Amino acid sequence: MIKDSSKLYKGQNLRVDLNRVRDRLPAKLIDQLSSDPLGQLIGYKMVDGNQFGLAIQFSNGKVAWFFEDELLTED
Repeated sequence: MIKDSSKLYKGQNLRVDLNRVRDRLPAKLIDQLSSDPLGQLIGYKMVDGNQFGLAIQFSNGKVAWFFEDELLTED
């Protein structure tokens, strides 16, 4: 789990923690993440007044956003 996203940088490899996202993502995306949960940080997304999401691009070009506690650093 990422505790301080201020230390992240664009292009950094991040891994989606499937145990934390299974209940909110569509089955098709869960299938994709099961085979390849790595993606690159491409930006941020404001999701409400108190939190923001991290936009992740995967090897197939798809982009999805996740909360900090749904991701793990790879490097």
